[in-house]
Amino acid sequence: MAEVSVGFAAMSERFHPTELIELCAKAEAVGFSGVMAADHFQPWVPAQGHAPYIWSLLTAIASRTTGNLGPGVVCPSFRTHPAVVAQASATVAAMFPGRHWLGLGSGEALNEHIVGGYWPEASDRLERLWQAIEIIKKLFSGKEVKHKSESFTLEKTRLWTLDERPPIYVSAAGPLTAKRAGREVDGIITPGAPVEKVAQLYARADEGAREAGKPEPEKILQLHLSWADDYDEALRSALVEWPNGGMKFPKNDIRSPYDFEQLAKLVRPEDFAERMLISSDPDEHRARIQSYLDAGATRVYLHNVGRNQSQWLDVFAREVVPRLHR
Repeated sequence: MAEVSVGFAAMSERFHPTELIELCAKAEAVGFSGVMAADHFQPWVPAQGHAPYIWSLLTAIASRTTGNLGPGVVCPSFRTHPAVVAQASATVAAMFPGRHWLGLGSGEALNEHIVGGYWPEASDRLERLWQAIEIIKKLFSGKEVKHKSESFTLEKTRLWTLDERPPIYVSAAGPLTAKRAGREVDGIITPGAPVEKVAQLYARADEGAREAGKPEPEKILQLHLSWADDYDEALRSALVEWPNGGMKFPKNDIRSPYDFEQLAKLVRPEDFAERMLISSDPDEHRARIQSYLDAGATRVYLHNVGRNQSQWLDVFAREVVPRLHR
């Protein structure tokens, strides 16, 4: 059986950066293999309370750990020009060789609208993402390049600090994006979704890679869960700390944490079904994670929505992670 890579999903919306850095160090100490850190300018709901700058956070986490790490995910389009994302990523890779990967996505209004630009439809946002990725890949070549497209201009330049090319992974929630990611980048990142849907996305990513004559892409899962040693506490954590996990509608166009706060009042326990497991039984969580590994996930990053992070890390490192297999 292949070794399973299970990392810690560091939700920067929920913890002060200094606390989050300590949690990442604790996760590695008990046996988690890496870190996926969230890139937010605002939290989902005001109660979550934080949104530090992703590149500062990643650098500090890398200084306290030795495993793989990357953003899950950065939008290289509205707040930040793709050339700046490429420079930031290349710098992290240069400082921490062999450890950094670059996760990219098409963005959410919650984080990206703050610069005041037009917020386009989903199909246009995806097209901007692929144009941005073209720039990043050109710069990761190490050559002097330029670029002109509908959305971006890059005058002739190069990355002056580039020791290695970080792998690029794209967040994919639909089959067309998954297939294109398999064809054009190194892998996909999927958020928690029904295992059947995730398996379909993995199959489309494989299809795209085969058409391009590329190796099998990485299939990375970010999985949200709610565990506490008491079910009622696990349920309370889900409803209070991560109500966005129970919202059964697209959230990309909602602009304010205060709007999400109002929507959260409509979330009921049953809304989390098939979206996020709420359980006090570690073995239930192990079975859920294993189902995604059986569907093809090659790497998993876990996020427990409760405030009981240290206890959760200890329990899962002892009772869940060692029993997973591929």
